[in-house]
Amino acid sequence: MSYEKELAAAKKAVSLAARLSQGVQKTLLQSEVWTKSDRSPVTAADFGSQALVSIVLERELKPETFSLVAEEETGELRKEGSEVFLEGITKLVKDTLASEESYAGSPPLSTEDVLRAIDSGKSEGGCSGYHWVLDPIDGTRGFVRGEQYAVGLALLVDGKVVLGVMACPNLPLASSAVDETDMSSQENVGCLFFATSGSGAYVQPLEGQSPPQKVGVSSNENFEEAKFLESCHKPIPIHSSIAKKLGITALPVRMDSQAKYAAVSRGDAEIYLRFTLSGHRETIWDHAPGFIITTEAGGVVCDAAGECLDFSKGKYLAHKTGIIVTTTKLKPWVLKAVREAMEEEGNFISKTECT
Repeated sequence: MSYEKELAAAKKAVSLAARLSQGVQKTLLQSEVWTKSDRSPVTAADFGSQALVSIVLERELKPETFSLVAEEETGELRKEGSEVFLEGITKLVKDTLASEESYAGSPPLSTEDVLRAIDSGKSEGGCSGYHWVLDPIDGTRGFVRGEQYAVGLALLVDGKVVLGVMACPNLPLASSAVDETDMSSQENVGCLFFATSGSGAYVQPLEGQSPPQKVGVSSNENFEEAKFLESCHKPIPIHSSIAKKLGITALPVRMDSQAKYAAVSRGDAEIYLRFTLSGHRETIWDHAPGFIITTEAGGVVCDAAGECLDFSKGKYLAHKTGIIVTTTKLKPWVLKAVREAMEEEGNFISKTECT
């Protein structure tokens, strides 16, 4: 299947969600950042983006059944004292929809409509049927700092990722050495990446009518010239150990969100490592869009044992430890360095344990 209709709807939904988020980021105050029960930040843009994507997908596709696996929940929004915040979210969604000509004259939305749209993201996913997977604002910490973040949407069909769309509103349009601090030319940022299974990966500007351009991973095989990416959270010691074993001399480029997948997909960097603290469970919305965009660009996404990620088990990835994003040419060397680094730490998981 080509999934043309689904791709068009996904691109429209993600582009509008990016438009909403950009408006919020420009005026965001620290007092408008809430803290969830897991101590992660959340803003009106997270909730508004999730509602908006849900509404647009349902309007465009009119599915008989609609399954969305998404990050945000409405529990806090329904509590007494949240009325003003909820009204603000509702206004953001209404104003963004009103900015889209094709939705002119649509019935007005109520706060209850917005709550229902957010709550449509309660699906558990799974190995059968169609499931949309959404991270409404991936990298909220970066978003709050005015840095990198992404809106990521993917489609699972019978447990396989077949489509992905990712907006990176602050990522430079020019493919170059990525640097979180290089944001000097605001008019030259804003990328929309997308891919469908078997059709390659593409990027186009978020704004304007420029045609999509096909992207591909780096052809570099010299680790001394290679760049690797990691998250902006606390440094993970094993990352440095792996880089040293590979002979990478450059310091890691730290970025929030799945923008790291996008950077690898167009050759800005050769490696993205994600080894997290013990006990952390990876959610499918943090990886599904980036996974298909990178693999369709010729890259590889696997766990520390070299096994492909499994998105068919519900909200959480079925993998043992570590996520590696790199090129096909570099994969054997990266896996060798990972194995050695993990053996030194006494943490290596054999391939047979991952099947």
